[in-house]
Amino acid sequence: METSPEVPPEILDFYTETFDESTRLTDSADGTLELVRTQEILRRYLPPAPARVLDVGGGPGVHAAWLVDAGYRVHLVDPVARHIERAAATGCTVELGDARELTAETDSYDVALVLGPLYHLLDRADRDRALAEARRAVRPGGFVVAAAIGRYASLFEHTATTFLTRDPVREAVADILATGRHDPGRKGFTAAYFHTGPGLAEELTAAGLADVTVYGVEGPTWSLLKATEQHTGEKLIDSDMFTAALTAARLAEPYPDLLAASSHMLAIGTV
Repeated sequence: METSPEVPPEILDFYTETFDESTRLTDSADGTLELVRTQEILRRYLPPAPARVLDVGGGPGVHAAWLVDAGYRVHLVDPVARHIERAAATGCTVELGDARELTAETDSYDVALVLGPLYHLLDRADRDRALAEARRAVRPGGFVVAAAIGRYASLFEHTATTFLTRDPVREAVADILATGRHDPGRKGFTAAYFHTGPGLAEELTAAGLADVTVYGVEGPTWSLLKATEQHTGEKLIDSDMFTAALTAARLAEPYPDLLAASSHMLAIGTV
C-alpha cells in the first residue's frame, strides 16, 4: 500500500518562519521580471475564462490573484498553512495538500499549474508523482504547466550578490552545478532541485504529456538587475534597465542556447 507523502519540516519552516513568498515576485526587479514573463507565457495557452485552473503549490496566491481577476475559477493547493491563509484572500478556493497526492477528480480541470513543487522535490520519483497527479487532474486537450529553477541560477545569483566569494556558498553552488541538488541542512536556501532544460522536458514527457515546450522565463540578463539593485539600493522595476531586461528575455526566447541563462523555466505540455 502506497503511503501518503510528507513534506520535510525544513521546507515548511523555511516558508513559515524564514522566507515571505508573498513578496518575492513584487519587491525586486528580477522577481517582477519573473512574474511578468510567467504571465505572458501562460496567457498564450490559457483557455478563455471561466476555465478551471488547478494551482498546485500555488503558495500565497500571487498567480491565483491575477487569474481570479481575469475571471478564471482557481483552486489552489499548497502544503504551507501560512500560504493557504493568504491565498484565500484572492478569491480562489484553497486546500492544504501535497502535489504528490491531489484530491482533485480525474479530468476535472482545464489547466494545472505546477509552479513551485518541482523546486523542492529532490527525488525523481517524487517529481514524477507530482506531474502524474497534475496530468490526471486535467481533461484531455488541456495543459500542464510546470516551473523549475534553472541549473545555473545559483551561479548567476551569487555572482550578483558577491556571495560566491564565500567558501560555503561556493561549495554549495559547485554541488548544484554538478548534481542539481541543494541538500537539506545547507544554509542560504531550503532543500531544492535545479533542472536543466532537457531534463525538465524529459520529465514532462515521461509523465505522458505531449508537445512539451520549455521556455526561459527571465532571459539572460536578469542577474544584471539583481546586481544593480543589490549594490546601489535603487529600485529598478520602473526603469529603462528593467524594460531592456524584459526585451532581452523576449528576444532570447527562440534560441535554445540561451535557455540555460534564465533563473526559471516554464515547461508546458498537452494532456
